[in-house]
Amino acid sequence: MTSASIKLIKYLDDHSDEFLQNWRKNIVISDQDVYKEEVLNNGMNMFHLVKRAIEEPLSEEEITLLAHKTALERVKANVNISEFVYNVNIGKSIIINWVNHSGIELRDLQPIIEEINTLFDRFSYLAVRKYTEIKEQQLQEKEHYIDQTHKERLTILGQMSSSFVHEFRNPLTSIIGFTKLLQNDYPNLPYLDIMQHELEQLNYRISQFLHVSRKDLIESVQEEIFLSDLLEETIEFLYPSLLDGDVLIDFKCETNIRLMGNGDELRQVFLNLIMNSIDALQEIDGPRYIKVTCDVREGKTNLEISNNGPRIKVESMEAIFEPFFTTKDLGTGIGLYICKKLIEKHSGDIQCKSNDENTTFIIRIPVKSNLVVE
Repeated sequence: MTSASIKLIKYLDDHSDEFLQNWRKNIVISDQDVYKEEVLNNGMNMFHLVKRAIEEPLSEEEITLLAHKTALERVKANVNISEFVYNVNIGKSIIINWVNHSGIELRDLQPIIEEINTLFDRFSYLAVRKYTEIKEQQLQEKEHYIDQTHKERLTILGQMSSSFVHEFRNPLTSIIGFTKLLQNDYPNLPYLDIMQHELEQLNYRISQFLHVSRKDLIESVQEEIFLSDLLEETIEFLYPSLLDGDVLIDFKCETNIRLMGNGDELRQVFLNLIMNSIDALQEIDGPRYIKVTCDVREGKTNLEISNNGPRIKVESMEAIFEPFFTTKDLGTGIGLYICKKLIEKHSGDIQCKSNDENTTFIIRIPVKSNLVVE
């Protein structure tokens, strides 16, 4: 230890009360801080570390110990970390100021001042890093708790809805069956075709609830599907709804695209997206149109279903595929959630883009899941 170091340590010891009093007067401590006294104790401990650093280099462990202790207290106090950083900088400034007024020549003080600066910077870095790690861990724990609670609620809701929907489906199946018998016996009975269509729509909605409420533990049957044919069947089935909603549909699809998948599941996706488009278009005046196109791009099937309805708000875009999120007054909020799950089940992805002109849902299925007939 140099003579300058010995002289400086004695000088700091002689003026330690003045230094600490000056630091206490200038620091910021929240009234709600439950660790007020520890803030002062930590300041005293830091003062001792400074004197020891002047004597000889400190180990990383010594600095880390105080830094982590301070970080944990700042987290428990639930105050902004900026107060801690401010107080550390105040302490560093006061000590450097006292050192400069110690009467020791500047050339002897320069390496000591650099050591003090390094100590404070290292201490701040270690404390803030630990504070951030603890906060991030707490946030992850909260998110996990929220996710777990959400899943449990969805499970309960799924079990309840499954029970209710089964009760609805039993009489509905009977009604659909008797309607078909009526059509066979009285093929010219007016409005029977409308009744059948509405009953099929109701049956489709019930299927949605059943699908979202059960766990997909059993693999669905895979079959070869011509995408163009499946889309044509879907559009034909929805023709009464298109006519009733005064919606024009433009359909263009390459006829040679084949998929290996479950036809019923993909049909459910297409039905939901087109029905959503019809509903959205009822909010505008003037021409209403839906455009359906499909081709193969970059090794993936590319299906786009777009409409010229209202723009989807930016804040809603991030949540539209979440279960039970809906912007409709009477919506269930499960349709797009099911669409996403079913497309992912086919190793694909679904995205949505929306602007003032069009809202487009884009479905891509990897080439490994499809074959294109040459």
